[in-house]
Amino acid sequence: MATRWEYRDHGPIREILRCAYLTPMLWFMGRAVAAAAAVDTDVRREFDTLPTPFTFALGVWPAGPAMVVAKGADGRVRYRGGRTAGVDIDLLMQIKHLETAFQMFTFRESTATAFARNRLLVQGDVANAVPVARVLDMTEVYLLPRVIARLAVKRIPRWKPWRTWIGRLRIYWRTLWGY
Repeated sequence: MATRWEYRDHGPIREILRCAYLTPMLWFMGRAVAAAAAVDTDVRREFDTLPTPFTFALGVWPAGPAMVVAKGADGRVRYRGGRTAGVDIDLLMQIKHLETAFQMFTFRESTATAFARNRLLVQGDVANAVPVARVLDMTEVYLLPRVIARLAVKRIPRWKPWRTWIGRLRIYWRTLWGY
């Protein structure tokens, strides 16, 4: 017989909501990185410093949401989905905790700060993690309004306004409707 003060446990609803937020964010960010590599010369130049072929993944440890981006033998960058299992990954960057990932993708903590506070695990060549972090920062500058981008990246590049706005439109277009 149930008493009036008995309650049902609904499970970790906070974690479920955070995963529900992070999954589309990482999907969008992965597609935006591929679109930025096709649109922007600086992003393309950073990808040119990486070996060919090259695959990197950014996700939440141990089995949270993720994004996988690959540079093919032809030099084109493509989003490969959100599953890291069964994929040959050259550089795996994992955010140590779901709370940290939520802070990074709600733009309360920048990628550089997360690196400095030892909140990311890097498996692979660390020298390749630096261009990948720069690519992520440049993509965030394109995607976010300047007020929020200041919180998300360490330093905002001094681009001409037309470059930012036209690049932003092209990246959003390619991200949402294919590249």
